[in-house]
Amino acid sequence: MATRLGDDTPRNEGRVTLNPLKHIDPFGTILLPGVLLLLHSPFLFGYAKPVPVNFRALRNPRSGMVWIAAAGPATNIALGILAALAFHLVGFLPATAAQWSAANLGNALIINVVLAVFNMFPLPPLDGGRIAVGVLPNIVAIPLARLEPYGMIILIGLLFILPMVARSWESISTSSRV
Repeated sequence: MATRLGDDTPRNEGRVTLNPLKHIDPFGTILLPGVLLLLHSPFLFGYAKPVPVNFRALRNPRSGMVWIAAAGPATNIALGILAALAFHLVGFLPATAAQWSAANLGNALIINVVLAVFNMFPLPPLDGGRIAVGVLPNIVAIPLARLEPYGMIILIGLLFILPMVARSWESISTSSRV
């Protein structure tokens, strides 16, 4: 999408590739999921290295940012739809292959829809945050954009620390009632 809108940075940096090694982020792809596994987290969370985009190189930087950010969740929705449509082909497979395919297609559908919804959370650097910065008036967009360097810390806090505090608070309030 960035290339179509005037920025060739992703292509120049070799990031327009299906090679997974080019997308590994040491913290987000290896360390964070590893720590979550060691802590027996109820779910795993990780991310790839962000694709570099030079928004100043876009023909229209503000609307270009919105289109580029929307491309990720749109792709997730398209992949989810493809997985749902592929369920119609499962009946043509042998029983064991059908069972395995149905389970994987179900996972692909759920994962892609969850990723699309999660990515639309309006907090930069998530796609929803970038879209919000692109469509909101400057008086709201500028302070929201300034959150980007802290976005992942805020997100980790919301996803992990807040639920831990809530469980602790619940156990304290339950024990005080007894």
